[in-house]
Amino acid sequence: MNASPLLLRQIHPNFVQNGRVISLAFRPTPKDAKRLSVSDASKISPEDAWKRYTETFGFNSCGVLGITMIECENVHLPVLEAPEDNQPDHMVIDFSHLESEGTIRSAAKELCHFATARGWLYLRR
Repeated sequence: MNASPLLLRQIHPNFVQNGRVISLAFRPTPKDAKRLSVSDASKISPEDAWKRYTETFGFNSCGVLGITMIECENVHLPVLEAPEDNQPDHMVIDFSHLESEGTIRSAAKELCHFATARGWLYLRR
């Protein structure tokens, strides 16, 4: 695995407020078991990841942002490979070792900052 591939994160339209992405886009929900799904950009392009997510899986996304493994490491979040049959590029950012909701929120804010500073990798037209 590359030392720091770009990790692609789908952004639900509800997580864009007043034109800005909010940190909820980078916080796992209870159903995620403290693991945030991303795609490895060395295996799929942002546009192809968005098409698969919206057209194949039927989920809602207004675009794709990216963060690096090094950025995840900077906030003490391991990144794990988690390939699936229909998504061989699937990875997860693991929040499971973070015990408090405040620590999870803080880490999500940092990831959101890194991603929004980089800008949209793909934006629905």
